[in-house]
Amino acid sequence: MSAACSAQQTSQPAVPAAAPTAVTVQSQSTPALPGAQPANVAPRYIVVLDAAHGGSDTGARFSNGQLEKELTLSFSVRLRSTLSAHGIGVVTTRESDGEFSGIARAEIANGASAAACILIHATATGSGVHLYTSSLAPTPLTKFMPWQTAQSAYVTQSLKLSSEIDSALAHAEIPVTLGRTSLQPMDSFACPAVAVEIAPLQEGSTTKGKDISDASYQKSVIDALTAAMDQWRNDWRQQP
Repeated sequence: MSAACSAQQTSQPAVPAAAPTAVTVQSQSTPALPGAQPANVAPRYIVVLDAAHGGSDTGARFSNGQLEKELTLSFSVRLRSTLSAHGIGVVTTRESDGEFSGIARAEIANGASAAACILIHATATGSGVHLYTSSLAPTPLTKFMPWQTAQSAYVTQSLKLSSEIDSALAHAEIPVTLGRTSLQPMDSFACPAVAVEIAPLQEGSTTKGKDISDASYQKSVIDALTAAMDQWRNDWRQQP
């Protein structure tokens, strides 16, 4: 998996919950991190979608000729639509085939005060969904966080988010492979974050083989992710 993508954003109405903690990142270029909400304004439930690759960074090329950057973008658009239909606010890091740095995408994610960030990748190997969280060791959240490792303060929450998504995918009978990795821009995201890498669905005792570009297969993954985000919204509301 690699990390170059474009940056645009959209948002939809969302639901009340506890106010996020104000955090500042220390770096040569200091992108915004979540800021405190005014006392009389409830924060919104926002999910950030980061479609991997873009521009000259094409990512993988699949047997049907489709590029990973194309698949991740189209999947992001479909997932955004489904999440929005469930009343979930969505911010996207790209909605066209442009080329932006990992810092630019992290700026968008960290400026959104997001409850969850989902990085979307695709691969021709394996089966089902590969679900990754950062390999950074957990650290306490402080006012000033190093830019390259801001995710370290959110690793514990990211693992809980990964577990929520894992359960939803398992309920949909989609095989899941769990892992931890060092990945930018995920390691710079100041929010619970997971990388979702979609692989073809290999034929098995309980599954029919489906190509990675199969619309019904993608819909089943999207529906499972949406169910997980619905459940995560309930968990997020209960956070102190």
